[in-house]
Amino acid sequence: TLRRWRAAFLAYFTTGRSSNGGTEAVNGIIELHHRHARGFRNRDNYRLRMLLAAGGLTP
Repeated sequence: TLRRWRAAFLAYFTTGRSSNGGTEAVNGIIELHHRHARGFRNRDNYRLRMLLAAGGLTP
């Protein structure tokens, strides 16, 4: 309800209208590619693949 979320709604205006939307979008991209990957040989390959998918790395 609105009363329950009142503090969170007001915090949006007191923090310069910032949100975590960008972070959530990148997290969604990473989760999507993680499901499609079905495993990697090692953690380095996984990290590089997620950076490539999320736009933090170019081939």
